[in-house]
Amino acid sequence: MPDVVIVGGGISGAAAAYEIARAGHSVTLFEARVLAAMASGWTLGGVRQSGRDPAELPLARAAVERWGGLDEELGAPTGYRRRGNLRLARTEAEVETIRELVAQQRQLGLEIDYLPDNAAIRAVAPAIAPSILAASLCPGDGHADPVPAVLAYAAAAQRHGAEIREGVVVRALTRSGDRITGVETAEGETVAAGRVILATGIHAPELLKPLGLELPLLIRLVCVLQTVPLPPLFEQVFGVANADAAGRQEIDGRLRVTTGIGTWPHEPTRWTPDLLAPRAADVATLIGRVTQVLPALADAGVSRIWGGLIDLTPDALPAIDAHTGVEGLILAAGFSGHGFGIGPVTGEILADLALSRQPRFDLSSFRLGRFAGRTATPANLTLHG
Repeated sequence: MPDVVIVGGGISGAAAAYEIARAGHSVTLFEARVLAAMASGWTLGGVRQSGRDPAELPLARAAVERWGGLDEELGAPTGYRRRGNLRLARTEAEVETIRELVAQQRQLGLEIDYLPDNAAIRAVAPAIAPSILAASLCPGDGHADPVPAVLAYAAAAQRHGAEIREGVVVRALTRSGDRITGVETAEGETVAAGRVILATGIHAPELLKPLGLELPLLIRLVCVLQTVPLPPLFEQVFGVANADAAGRQEIDGRLRVTTGIGTWPHEPTRWTPDLLAPRAADVATLIGRVTQVLPALADAGVSRIWGGLIDLTPDALPAIDAHTGVEGLILAAGFSGHGFGIGPVTGEILADLALSRQPRFDLSSFRLGRFAGRTATPANLTLHG
């Protein structure tokens, strides 16, 4: 019987498995498909502090410090680069948004610069369009490669003794009274555990509901496009003031760009790659938005196009909580499109909660109970980290 069972093989689950295993405890991670199958796989891979909610900023700051040493710590490349994050203003209204963002973030102690005109922007990122009016630049932000990072965590966890089982669907969390007792798989296997970490993203509500718990999520579909390798264009992750487009150039030169394209019309938990495939109109929207700020995309060869789902909470903050009323249950879901960057610290927090250690962060803003009586409503979308 493992000390801890983890449900979900994204970066949160994989990082938690690593932290628990290296602390000397037995842990089994179940992933219904393959590691990094959903959000941790399609994500842009931003690792940012800028634009974070004040409640989330301490986690982001600590995560940036962890990312810097992860390749050595995990013994595998994560693709992490600390090259900065640009938030771009396309209109005068967005200029005001950027100004306010910089002022607010500076008050929180973040190193962030305001670039007041196009010349200042193109001095650091020459490929950005001449039409962009202003920008913020957070030099301490960066990016990593999503799938390699998750696999690096999983491999390190296994070296410390963690068991990782891909292709195993957990259909229920088992309990006795108000205490979690383990999980039941779709094949009818029951695995006992004193602690269960639920880190399943869009799948969390269906596993919580039988326990009498609700996590209101609005599911949105994201379109992602990757080009063939191009010459170096820029080093930063870029986004726009209203977060409807973002991108970066990967280590091998490929552009990876993404945008939010609306609600998901299907059952969230029954997704397939075919259902996720963006429509031609969605791809046209993405290309139009991105070429407005990065003209080079228009002449780039397209290598891949795919879709992904975001689990948006009503306040765009995740639920990270061990005080749900069901003892032994630790929840980590609803990261609202910006959970990848804080993944190393989320894993640390989840390990602390599962092992009855006091986390070094204030988690009061992430309690599940704050959603009591609320339904899923649109929240601010952030696509890069």
